[in-house]
Amino acid sequence: MMAGMGGLETLGALKEIDPNLPVVMITKSEEESLMNEAIGGKINDYLTKPVNPSQVFLVCKKILQGKKISSEYTAKDYLQDFNSISQSLLTNLDFQEWKEIYLKLVFWDLELDEHPEVDLRQTLNEQKREANKQFSKFIENNYKGWVNNPQENEVPVLSNKIIQKYVNPYLTDGKSSVFFFVLDCLRIDQWMIMEKLLLNDFNISKNYYYSILPTATPYSRNALFSGLFPSEIEKMYPNYWVSETSDEKSMNKYEKDLLQKYLEREKIKLRSELQYIKIIDPEVGRNFERNILSYKQNHFTAVVVNFLDMLIHGRSDSDLLKEIAPDESAYRSLTQTWFRHSSLYSTFKEISKIPNAKVFITTDHGSIRVLRGAKVLGDRDAAVNLRFKYGRNLKVDNKHAIFIKDPLDFKLPRTGLTINYIIAKEDYYFVYPTEYHKYLTYYKDTFQHGGISMEEMLLPIIRMEPK
Repeated sequence: MMAGMGGLETLGALKEIDPNLPVVMITKSEEESLMNEAIGGKINDYLTKPVNPSQVFLVCKKILQGKKISSEYTAKDYLQDFNSISQSLLTNLDFQEWKEIYLKLVFWDLELDEHPEVDLRQTLNEQKREANKQFSKFIENNYKGWVNNPQENEVPVLSNKIIQKYVNPYLTDGKSSVFFFVLDCLRIDQWMIMEKLLLNDFNISKNYYYSILPTATPYSRNALFSGLFPSEIEKMYPNYWVSETSDEKSMNKYEKDLLQKYLEREKIKLRSELQYIKIIDPEVGRNFERNILSYKQNHFTAVVVNFLDMLIHGRSDSDLLKEIAPDESAYRSLTQTWFRHSSLYSTFKEISKIPNAKVFITTDHGSIRVLRGAKVLGDRDAAVNLRFKYGRNLKVDNKHAIFIKDPLDFKLPRTGLTINYIIAKEDYYFVYPTEYHKYLTYYKDTFQHGGISMEEMLLPIIRMEPK
């Protein structure tokens, strides 16, 4: 309402001269439409007359020193939490407390992403390494009991109980259209940044569970879809558990069959045929997005998305991806960029238009950035995985891995009387003595899975309902 050029026109002219110029609008008008236009013009703050000097001072302080003040408090708050977490690591934590520890560490990872000027990243990384050291001991001491313990209240939810505990109630209500997404190799920190983009369209609730060992697709994903441990799959459905000589891809070609068998054992009768989609390339994802509304009357649709797993494997072999994502912070940023522009995000936006839709999102395992090599001895036909191996005559330092003499103790297939497993702890990866230094260097600082770490084992299970 200024004489000549009005306030909103002036704001537009200012932004043309310098789009990054901070602007505070001061006005006598309290009209909501004016406020909306000003916010749309990307003002930094809004004051209503009469204005006193302290208001002007505070808004200037917020704009000119807000980042610095926020960084100082971030550093102060983390150092307080650092001491609290360090003290907790000295106690006998249970599986629930380990989840809380990891969520705190993820929170600080994301906070330091927002404040790169806070020079505490190395401190946090060292604390995560110490936490994983203690977590590996915890898993080594307790995991065998979990998989053999029938008392559910004394053990965490594991991969084979996910559908039963979280999805079953919505399959039996007879009303919902249930979408079950498995994002291969999704970590909790990655989900946290993806979630922000979905908050406007969905009401979101989260729970957490522990992956079975090894934290690798043939084991954890088959367990997830079948509701069984790997040794139980081999016993009940030998045709669906292929031999150890098969590659990893072929070991997951019966996921739909295992899911169908699970529904039959649970006596869940769907009102329409089970739909199963595996998105292994962008074209499949775009086709699914284009046709998503045709699934709105379907009772149960299961979708596997392989992009994140392909990304970490691609990073191992690509100097370009290593340059784009040199560390975990950059890896999260790359995940956010992919998701924002992906057909998966567009698919979720389309599902949000289906009133009775229930969307579940989870993963089969996470991944960890491996930094330390562990020398391993074994027969030539031992599995090639970097974080777990099975075969004969396997030897490794017990500081770096757990040795499983009898696979059935861990509910793993015993494909031969002399077959043993080793599973890497913390951020170690297995390297054979042959050309040791070559492969030690080649695989260092890559993202891998299959072992024991918080990043690989502690996983999200999310339920989303359209707003």
